[in-house]
Amino acid sequence: MPESRYIGRFAPTPSGYLHFGSLVAAVASYLDARAVGGRWLVRMEDLAPPREMPGAQDAILQTLERYGFEWDGPVERQSSRGEAYEAVIQQWLLSGLAYACTCSRKQLEGTGGIYPGTCRNAQHDWHGDVAIRIRVPELEYAFIDRVQGEFRQHLGREVGDFIIRRRDGLFAYQLAVVLDDAWQGVTDIVRGADLLDNTPRQLYLQELLGIAHPRYLHVPLIIQPDGHKLGKSYRSPPLPAEQAAPLLVRALRALGQAAPQALVHCTPREVLDWGIAHWDAGRIPRSLTLEDARL
Repeated sequence: MPESRYIGRFAPTPSGYLHFGSLVAAVASYLDARAVGGRWLVRMEDLAPPREMPGAQDAILQTLERYGFEWDGPVERQSSRGEAYEAVIQQWLLSGLAYACTCSRKQLEGTGGIYPGTCRNAQHDWHGDVAIRIRVPELEYAFIDRVQGEFRQHLGREVGDFIIRRRDGLFAYQLAVVLDDAWQGVTDIVRGADLLDNTPRQLYLQELLGIAHPRYLHVPLIIQPDGHKLGKSYRSPPLPAEQAAPLLVRALRALGQAAPQALVHCTPREVLDWGIAHWDAGRIPRSLTLEDARL
């Protein structure tokens, strides 16, 4: 199949091992790219060294390899992109789009997570122990997700001016992901539905930067019977190498793909090749979460 202009990516956070939920997201992004002859990149979202688990980056890459994934180009790391992030922040500070915020978490208790604009016009010095926020417009942002359908969010009423650089100097996910996806030429973002409501903020930043909006596909989040999502913070177990084919088949079925039972006896590469040949994003459940009682 000739290579398309599709560029997708998988961008794990190395705060723990890959778990079944992240495998579902990896399978979806990989198959969506490869089914149309597109490229698939891997990027480490290692923005917060204090939260990073020692050895997690290597463990994640080894798991991907053992599960049959092949990626294009080198693995990029957000930890090496600080100068690019800082340059944009400085530009926005000088233009007045961004500003310094001295508010503590305690001061913001009871706001429901919506920043009330306390420091918006205070003109604090942006050097030193301050967070940096971006001014948001009183506008609604909407997009059509390929699985979840239309999603709308009013940035002023539902989010408020949000942080792009934290008080401890670490860069915020919202800024980094937008700049990195643009830098790498990503055309299609396939990720978990827990990031669905982050997307309008990213659409706004893309607009400020003059970046074309990628297409979005948010797959259901895998949750445990008690309602907890599978995640590194929940101490989810690492993916066992010897269970690669059965777990890949389970991931395909979680994504609505009719994977035959015989695939559990195949190699991981053969399972993924079947997935590429039969991929149908229209079969993904249109749901924010999926419970898997066997996890």
